[in-house]
Amino acid sequence: MSAVPEEKTLFPPLTPLSEKALPAINWHSGWFDGWRASGQAVQSKILLGTTMAEALNAQGDAPVRFLPQSGLPTGMAYEQFIFEQGNVPTRDNLHDFFNGLCWMRFPATKARLNQLQAAEIAVAGVKPLRGPVRDALTVFDENAAFLLAPPLLWEALNARDWRRLFVELRPLWKEAQLVLFGHALLEKLVFPRKQVTAHVYQAQPAIDSVAELDAWMAADLSAAKLAGKPFTPLPVLGVPGWWPGNEDFSFYDDASVFRPPRPEKKL
Repeated sequence: MSAVPEEKTLFPPLTPLSEKALPAINWHSGWFDGWRASGQAVQSKILLGTTMAEALNAQGDAPVRFLPQSGLPTGMAYEQFIFEQGNVPTRDNLHDFFNGLCWMRFPATKARLNQLQAAEIAVAGVKPLRGPVRDALTVFDENAAFLLAPPLLWEALNARDWRRLFVELRPLWKEAQLVLFGHALLEKLVFPRKQVTAHVYQAQPAIDSVAELDAWMAADLSAAKLAGKPFTPLPVLGVPGWWPGNEDFSFYDDASVFRPPRPEKKL
């Protein structure tokens, strides 16, 4: 299965850490479940005047070290630098704030993505066009979410049968879990809009913890699999319990967001 982003802009403009940006994060939103403890800890340090890199390093939960963006040598690929040095160049903005949190929560998955990026660079070098594997790696890193759900929900999602997915099968969502991963996706949800759409990757429903999910994802990811774009678009504010507006089922009638499946091409 493959899909293109449902939003006009996959990656949002970088949001500086102004006085309004960090305090705007509503940690009690359903999509920030699991991000709250480390996020608030790093946030509080930055609001007291600590730089982004210093605040992330002080948390001590990542397998890499964070350093100012100026530490990235001129002409060197960002991904290659991380792979070789174990250091992540970091800017003072919301985008890199969530990237740092992701290194803490999903260390094995982030390391695997970086390994795959470095392998692609080693073979093909750095080019203006990244190629299908590096494109897919970037989409995954920036905008992926993991859905652990019963088969009936997956069937409805793959069919883009939104009424069945979110209305008829709504009680079944109690057995499902959508875990956000992409740091651009998390950044966009600081200022949530109905159009915010995740690239969803199917995870095993029997996984019981984030650590187990992280290990499974790192083992499951491969260049060949990602080249096939194994993503399905899902407007995240449609998830039951995540947005008050979706309690009125007319919420899902907006075809500009909950788009019908594309017609199959005739041979």
